[in-house]
Amino acid sequence: MTVPIPPSPSNRPGVSTAGAAMTVPTASNRPAGSPATQSIRWPDPDELAARAHVVTLPLRVRFRGVAEREVLLLDGPAGWAEFSPFLEYDDAEASAWLRCAVEAGWDGFPAPIRSSVPVNATVPAVSAVDVERVLASFDAAHTVKIKVAERGQTLRDDVARVAEVRRLLPDAALRIDANAGWTHDEALAALEAIGPLGLQYAEQPVAGIHGLRELREEVRRRGWDIPIAADESVRKESDPLAVARADAADLIVIKAPPLGGIRRALRIVAEAGLPAVVSSALDSSVGTRAGAALAAALPELPYACGLGTVSLFEADVCRNRYEARGGQLDLRPVAPDPDLLERHRAGPERRDWWLARLRRCGELLMKDA
Repeated sequence: MTVPIPPSPSNRPGVSTAGAAMTVPTASNRPAGSPATQSIRWPDPDELAARAHVVTLPLRVRFRGVAEREVLLLDGPAGWAEFSPFLEYDDAEASAWLRCAVEAGWDGFPAPIRSSVPVNATVPAVSAVDVERVLASFDAAHTVKIKVAERGQTLRDDVARVAEVRRLLPDAALRIDANAGWTHDEALAALEAIGPLGLQYAEQPVAGIHGLRELREEVRRRGWDIPIAADESVRKESDPLAVARADAADLIVIKAPPLGGIRRALRIVAEAGLPAVVSSALDSSVGTRAGAALAAALPELPYACGLGTVSLFEADVCRNRYEARGGQLDLRPVAPDPDLLERHRAGPERRDWWLARLRRCGELLMKDA
């Protein structure tokens, strides 16, 4: 059984990927114009478990309603990889994240076409008085993504947060992310209130492809210069290209794990024909490095990437944390420190939970093949 993917250099130079293992068949995930394919080695469940490390990492501020992030890392033959779908995701959705991790850990990253990628700062849905403290953890914040539409908060809270970022960084590009938290009317009211502060774009203001298209049409009718970006409508749809065919967005936000890997994400961008922003999903340094590999391989990269979330962690698995320098992420190798893996090791109950999830998702991928 085989998984067709284009050949690529290892993300751990000098380490062979040879060895006996099963492989999984899928449709080709080559981006258009990529070279001939080769097969991903699919490790059996015992190998996955033997290479797994489960850690719990504290956050500096609450993000997506959590104060810590559980992460499963895989010490693959081609390099370290991360499997950390959010806890509420079912196995069907989480299995795409495992496909991405196996691609990174067993086959490596595609060849880059740039040596670094620009990165935005991220401000969670904190109060306005906490914005400066959050921004202080980011280096050279030339672009800032600001979370809005948080449950339990008001539009006034959102406006105050964005206004404070604008006050502190008058020349920065600002973008907001509502995570589909507004209705159509709420989104229009929010964009009318926040738009005058200057927005690069608004990410997933409302739910669904139909909702995005209706909102985008109304924004254009009113003459507001606020591009609409699709995130959940790409990564959570059974057909990630549907948003482009529906003309529902001006750009798309892509993450390698929910799309099943870097090469699948590259293909989706090529077929969508829309500008793309690469983002992460609150990943550790290991997972963020995979996001940088995706950004580095894109033919065009018109926007700063949402790959600065390592700065939101109080602790990480790498001593030399994978954070931006001068507003850019380089493409240096990333590997956890053994002492930090031990220090942040999850308890037996949580480790067992993650290993069981790992096995179930691996079995799903084998069954789908």
